[in-house]
Amino acid sequence: MLNSKDKEIITAAIRDIHDFPEPGIVFKDITTLLNDADAYATLMEHLYKRYCDYNLDYIAGIDARGFIFGSALAQMLHLGFVPIRKKGKLPHHTLSESYDLEYGSDAVEIHADAFRGKKNAKVLLIDDLIATGGTAEAAVRLINKSQGECVEACFILGLDFLDGQKKIQQLTNIYTLIGID
Repeated sequence: MLNSKDKEIITAAIRDIHDFPEPGIVFKDITTLLNDADAYATLMEHLYKRYCDYNLDYIAGIDARGFIFGSALAQMLHLGFVPIRKKGKLPHHTLSESYDLEYGSDAVEIHADAFRGKKNAKVLLIDDLIATGGTAEAAVRLINKSQGECVEACFILGLDFLDGQKKIQQLTNIYTLIGID
């Protein structure tokens, strides 16, 4: 669990942008967390300590901000990193999982050989924020569909007033560092 001092350091480094991308929305800008060396180090050290004994095989990150945290954590844990990208962005044979949007649908993809043939590879999924959970739900299903086992989904921020975290809890364990009411 994130202690109160570290939570304060990380939270203070995240900037609120009001009315972005549309009026009434408060966007949580993590670029200010990333360019604050002390806050970013605090976050990554916490993640390292949490996951160093999980006996993971891979870290998977959701396009694009999940790549930032996921690849850094994978390097710290000496694990491979697997990108989960929007449809059409990966160059080799892929598996795809669709999810619903407010108006329409979208899909995420993973390379079919992402886990190098290791069956039941233990995978941590990471992203910056969980809101409605559509993308994360599709990513968990995709990991499991591609012979991996998503052992936990980790999010730096969770919008507690939306149902995304409940959706993910039905599929895998979930860890959210900072909840936002």
